[in-house]
Amino acid sequence: MSETVTVDQVDVPEIRPIVRFSALLVEDNLADSELVLRELRRGGFEVTCDVVQTADEFRQKLQSTTPDVVLADYNLGSWRGMEALEILRSAGLDIPLILVSGAVGDVTAVECIKQGATDYVLKDSLTRLPASVRRALEEKQVRKERRQAEADLAKKAAELARSNRDLEQFAYVASHDLQEPLRMVAAYTQLLAERYSDQLDENARKYIQYTLEGALRMQTLVQDLLTFSRVGRNRTRTHLASDAAVREALKNLQAALQESGAVVHHGGLPAVGADRMQLVQLFQNLIGNAIKFRGEKAPVITVRAETSESEWVFSVSDNGIGIAAEHLEAVFVIFQRLHTRTEYPGNGVGLAICKKIVEQHGGRIWVESKAGEGASFKFTLPASFADGEMDHTQ
Repeated sequence: MSETVTVDQVDVPEIRPIVRFSALLVEDNLADSELVLRELRRGGFEVTCDVVQTADEFRQKLQSTTPDVVLADYNLGSWRGMEALEILRSAGLDIPLILVSGAVGDVTAVECIKQGATDYVLKDSLTRLPASVRRALEEKQVRKERRQAEADLAKKAAELARSNRDLEQFAYVASHDLQEPLRMVAAYTQLLAERYSDQLDENARKYIQYTLEGALRMQTLVQDLLTFSRVGRNRTRTHLASDAAVREALKNLQAALQESGAVVHHGGLPAVGADRMQLVQLFQNLIGNAIKFRGEKAPVITVRAETSESEWVFSVSDNGIGIAAEHLEAVFVIFQRLHTRTEYPGNGVGLAICKKIVEQHGGRIWVESKAGEGASFKFTLPASFADGEMDHTQ
């Protein structure tokens, strides 16, 4: 009676594809060289091999060829195989070096691995050599792919930085060049309204008013774009007190503070390394937002800072109208508005400027809020700076 044998019951030897590679064999015994090559061929390799004996021969060969792997005996009489590793490093070559030696003590072998040898194989255990070479080639390919990925990433980062600079330059030039024609539109529209108002009907006066309002709104938008594009240009970091920046911001907001009856609490804020004008603008925008988006009660705003590991965490908290959870990230997007202009003025640029200032100083910004329960804008600044990072001290 015959028995049916399925394929999975039979031990089928693993079939590896033939791997082609070039080797530089550092060996002073030609017989051992033949044994090494024979074992590699038995292990599934098609090897192109050059054999050298001296350090000078090794250097000369590297000038004309770049092998995939170096196989070096440890003791070569007048020099040692590990010296080949130093030659490879001096030449800036990433080529794995495997020691193939007749006798290497465990301590010596471990030390060679620490110094950078990929592996070591004893000549009486050459059956290990194909697996060692295969692993070395795979690791070399991984390093190559990683370097390529890092190079691609660096190239993309450089392209992105260049693109950002070009966009900032474009925004600056375009916004600057728009200022004059907008002034002319606004000025002549006002002049038209003043001189010919009694000759115009109600619809004409209404159209002129729309034109004037549009021109003035465009002027404000252009000025906001100029401010946004200037962030990061010609920045000078100084060691300055945050309290001083808050006080300067409050001076700039004096009219809004008086009109709203706002109260701002601050004090004991740390000294930080930042661009003075940008730090003032950061506090001015955040405090100004708290005044603008107030509820029925007079605004109460608190500016605090606390240390966290290697950074300061600042907060500007208020008792205003708050922000719904789904809008907490959108508020930092340029031109993103959550309210109509009739409810609250502005172009949706202020918080985008804050985000750009904080990120250019190596920090991050976010907001914690619920609708109707006020908001707390938080941002971080590094607690210390490396020597030479500051431009001035004040």
